[in-house]
Amino acid sequence: MEASDAPLNGDMSRRIVVDTRDLEWTEAPGGQVWRKRLHRVGPAEAGEVTSLVRYAPGASFHSHPHPDGEEIFVIEGHFCDQRAVSGPGSYLLHPEGFEHAPWSEDGCLLLVKLRQYGGEGRSYVTRDTEAMGWADSGTPGVMVKPLYADARFPDETRLERWAAGTELPARVFPDGAELFVLEGGFGDEQGNYGLHTWLRLPPGGTHRPVSPQGCLVYIKTGGVARLQHDPGR
Repeated sequence: MEASDAPLNGDMSRRIVVDTRDLEWTEAPGGQVWRKRLHRVGPAEAGEVTSLVRYAPGASFHSHPHPDGEEIFVIEGHFCDQRAVSGPGSYLLHPEGFEHAPWSEDGCLLLVKLRQYGGEGRSYVTRDTEAMGWADSGTPGVMVKPLYADARFPDETRLERWAAGTELPARVFPDGAELFVLEGGFGDEQGNYGLHTWLRLPPGGTHRPVSPQGCLVYIKTGGVARLQHDPGR
């Protein structure tokens, strides 16, 4: 079990790439829930965290609050709490003060972000992306499903589907961006990113993505510049 308070990928000025398939699962407190941490700044169990999380069938957590909010994207299986049963493709944003006791009967795989959604007035958000239609992004080869946007807050989250053979013009992210590959893969001028790879671009970061085979990508913008910066030693 992880215990160190040393920051993980806490330097927000750097471009970070993590192929989660290369990481080992570590057990979370309570057992039957496993995680691969991609980023953490702050206390080991109470910091800003981005993780890939797996619930074993029948796993559960005791009731707990979420200071500064929580975001969940369900990749596989069903994630449950007192509000809903959320299947594959479900997106959840739990605002400051939200409390729940989650479980999973069949097990599930989640992308989870903790303590990154502070700010009074955020709403509880749930979306079944499997039931949503794709919208034209205005960029050839790219379709979009908006997940979260609120004019009062800087962060926005969306899914993008890139058709096979897509070559995008340079994208610039003034406040940085995070991308997570849900299907397929893509590349840019610095590398190739396969299934379940997490890419974080720093504020001012830019890249020119290409996807010969096509892909489905989770993209969050506007958040990196506001994360705690701790490059460690």
